[in-house]
Formats: sequence, structure tokens, C-alpha cells
Amino acid sequence: MSLKQWADNGWLRPHDTSQQEIADLFVIVGRDLGDAEGNISADWRFGIAYNAALKLCTILLYAAGYRPEKVLQHYRTIAALPEILGDRWKDEADYLETCRRKRNIAEYDRAGTITEQDASELVSFVNELQEEVRRWLGKEHPELAPE
Repeated sequence: MSLKQWADNGWLRPHDTSQQEIADLFVIVGRDLGDAEGNISADWRFGIAYNAALKLCTILLYAAGYRPEKVLQHYRTIAALPEILGDRWKDEADYLETCRRKRNIAEYDRAGTITEQDASELVSFVNELQEEVRRWLGKEHPELAPE
């Protein structure tokens, strides 16, 4: 299903972004990746890294001309990853969906559910995703790429 069909279903709405908005989101990603390397609990490192991943998916969605509606906002932002970057990113979107659920448990239900390995793996993944988002943006929407 295309992003246009998602919008027709009411899951997304049109969004005109700007180079400044994209640059601001990349600043948040950088801040969060730096903070996720800090000497804090694995739960918080994971949550902060998850936020960085979500912002990267948001950058993709904004650059594609959409923003999610409030209902299932995180879910749809992540699910758009393979719709934008291609089917080869489906497993990565599934991984981020698993991370979303883990983060929700750690954030709202139980402390100590995230391992150091979970947090480190997510931080590494987000660094790789950031490289791919920057490559894609430069290729598909160079006018939005931060200077």
C-alpha cells in the first residue's frame, strides 16, 4: 500500500517541510545519539536511541510529503520506513516496531527490562539508519538536505 493510499485512509496527512525543519530534526537525532552514549540506565539509553530512530523516520516521512495522524503516530511513522526506502527495509521496520513495544514497557510498566546489549544494538542501528537517511535525502530531496 502506498503512502498516498495511507493518506486516503486518513492515516497520514499532507505536510510541506523545509530544509530548516529537517535540519532541526537532525539536531535532535544528534543530541539523542550523544545522550544515548551516556552513563545512564539501559532503559533510558534505549528510549533515547528509540527517539532518535523515530526522528529519522519522521524526516523520511516529512520529506516524502506527509505527517502521521495522531492515532498510532509512532507505529505509522516506523511502518513508513520500507514504503520510502524500499522493501529491503521491512526487517528494519519490524525491528523498530519491536523496539517501540520494548520502549513502551520500559517507559510505562517496568524498569530494568532493557539490557545493555539491547541499548547498544539500537544505538548502532540508529547510526546506520542516519547514514541511510542522509544518503536518501541527498539523492531524492537534495533541496531538503542540511548544509
